[in-house]
Amino acid sequence: MGRRRDGQAVAGRLHATPPRAAGGARAAEPQRLPAVAAVPDTVVALFEATARRRPDHVALRWDAGALTYRQLEQRAGGFARALHDRGVRADDRVALVIGNRWAFVVALLGALKLGATVAPLDPRLTDDERKAIVDDLAPAAVVDDAPGGEFDWPSAPGAAPALILYTSGSTGAPKGAVLSQRAVTLGVASWIDPVMKLTSDDVVLAVLPLSHSYGLNGALLAPLVTGATVVLLERFAPEAIVESVSAHAVTVFPGVATMFRRLLDGEASLAGLRRLRIALSGAAPCPWELASQWRAATGVRILRGYGMTELFRPLSYGAGDLEDRPDAIGRPVPGVEVKIVDDDGAPLAPGQCGEMFIRTPAAMDEYLGAPDETRAVLSDGWFRTGDLATVTPGGFVRIDGRKRERILRGGYSIFPLEVEAVLLAHPSVMEAAVIGVSHLELGEEVTAFVALRRGADVSPDTLITWCRERLAAFKYPRHVTILETLPKGATGKVLKAALRRAP
Repeated sequence: MGRRRDGQAVAGRLHATPPRAAGGARAAEPQRLPAVAAVPDTVVALFEATARRRPDHVALRWDAGALTYRQLEQRAGGFARALHDRGVRADDRVALVIGNRWAFVVALLGALKLGATVAPLDPRLTDDERKAIVDDLAPAAVVDDAPGGEFDWPSAPGAAPALILYTSGSTGAPKGAVLSQRAVTLGVASWIDPVMKLTSDDVVLAVLPLSHSYGLNGALLAPLVTGATVVLLERFAPEAIVESVSAHAVTVFPGVATMFRRLLDGEASLAGLRRLRIALSGAAPCPWELASQWRAATGVRILRGYGMTELFRPLSYGAGDLEDRPDAIGRPVPGVEVKIVDDDGAPLAPGQCGEMFIRTPAAMDEYLGAPDETRAVLSDGWFRTGDLATVTPGGFVRIDGRKRERILRGGYSIFPLEVEAVLLAHPSVMEAAVIGVSHLELGEEVTAFVALRRGADVSPDTLITWCRERLAAFKYPRHVTILETLPKGATGKVLKAALRRAP
């Protein structure tokens, strides 16, 4: 049960009978990227406009039922009223601890209607992890379900930030990225077009965690603003993906590399996936080899891209792009600037590798209650990504590694991404992560962790030899540990901090 700061109960577990399937779809209505000046103040205002335009179109669908846009808008209004009746007000913070269910969407839109700032939390966090975030957030309410009542509650003007999204903690303690209403609306508009070129005829599969930036924006908010249908799936399983795509006529599948790999390696037939219009990858790198194998097996292109909790997919291939480069993650989307700098902050010419800085209107304002951490990454509108990258003369961006992950071995610089790519090229390796561990003489030593494909049998020494034959002598890993699976966050990003703590 959620509680106010004074300890009074605010929003508890309120159950409602799931609604049943709703009416049919209308003709496609392409959604254009709004001019910057014309974007409404809030993403919930965009959703309300769509609900007025397409009230009987199915907004959400899941195995047990569906909600039309009218029903979803009214239920969100009912939740806004329930929060208000229990003392939550505009500018308050509301934490959501709900999985990929219709109740999450109702609670999210309802809290935004009220003018509150929403912080979605992954339900799979441990009690201690959740407590640390809630203590940092100090919300007026912690919500784990949503009521089923309906009410007409127009959204409030968007003075408060729209979202606080907590980083995955892959390299340290999670931080709350504070995102303004305008950052969210502009980020969602970019997802709609040019990235996905969504229309109201699209059906988008939402299996990514909605508590994280990629799933929240790409798989939920962008489709709801467009007037498309979102198919909710609580957990990833290859068979469930294939069944959902066929049963609900899914056209867009946002996923992560591990999902595509498991589908390719699984026993389920992928023939039904050929009906997809596009797939998308994010959250963690999607190797070109994997994207190529996926396209060969399904006929569907994976649109690769780059983003993080603090920045909403500023680099990406778009659904209308004809060019797809093996070594590049995409190009800046409209409104985004990229510069590459050296260690002194001086700009580098195209083709030179350095740290990537990004300036985008869809960036966070600050880390919650952390001015020093904010100043470390934000300056004059530029966000310091910590990634080493190269920009081609044509504007394509290649990610070369993490500056903070650079391994210094005996005076040589080694970037884990290069070593990981060699390991992933081995036919037995499904996942790979490379880190530097302390070494008395060399400073750091290259150490690798891998997970094998199902049925594979290969020794660490064999993998070390594989790398030694393909990398310079100072680059190949001297130690390889084989794990059943690599530790990952909810979006599929490998948690290298956990590997560093491994015995």
